[in-house]
Amino acid sequence: MRLATWNVNSIRSRADRVAAWLQRSDVDVLALQETKCRDDQFPEMVFSALGYEVAHVGHSQWNGVAILSRVGIEDVEIGFPGMPSWSAKEGQDPAPEARALGATCGGVRVWSLYVPNGRTLTDPHLQYKLEWLAALRSTAAAWLADDPAAPVALVGDWNIAPEDDDVWDMAVFSHSTHVSPPERAAFRAVVDAGYADVVRPYTPGPGVYTYWDYTQLRFPRREGMRIDFVLGSPALAGRVTGARIDREERKGKGASDHAPVVVDLTP
Repeated sequence: MRLATWNVNSIRSRADRVAAWLQRSDVDVLALQETKCRDDQFPEMVFSALGYEVAHVGHSQWNGVAILSRVGIEDVEIGFPGMPSWSAKEGQDPAPEARALGATCGGVRVWSLYVPNGRTLTDPHLQYKLEWLAALRSTAAAWLADDPAAPVALVGDWNIAPEDDDVWDMAVFSHSTHVSPPERAAFRAVVDAGYADVVRPYTPGPGVYTYWDYTQLRFPRREGMRIDFVLGSPALAGRVTGARIDREERKGKGASDHAPVVVDLTP
């Protein structure tokens, strides 16, 4: 099985590009983040024509997550147990944001995750981000406690650069989110719960990024961040035979500001 994750930054703007990439890359399961559309706006026909089933949750032009699979989609779950809601904190409708979608694809439990950004070190959204990650860690640990042999993939845009090498210049981020000690600790807590970063061993070293801002020529200047990850349970990690970051997909007109992350698994 070939599994991938990609923050596509608007699926309606990039449906044809994603479809072309799927055909070139021979991916079986693709998790998407920041689809930025309602369910009724998702361009499902583009992907069903290629043999992919689609699960999607999106409420507006913000957030949105999806899973495309040509090896089946079963037991679709919107949001994970205990997932907090930002709107509830704002005194609004407590409906959760479209940030997590789970489905079983070819026997693998895949979760497409779009972790809250955090905004700034003094913004209440950062506390929401930390609570969101704590809830994910607690729930994900419970999944393994219930079934230690479960093949689970937690994939997506984590909005955290867990190591100094994951940003082009730590001095630039000294007063920013994504690299703060609490955020990195929250990421490590998920890893410590039993979910290994299965991509880094195949893509080592500094300067290996998954995201480049559109501004200030960040991409041609190689000023990026590694914030998109595939974290796998022990059963899934043991099946990984290779991984790569498709930097080429950040190039050209109409590209997302993120690159796809691809993992190969044995049957």
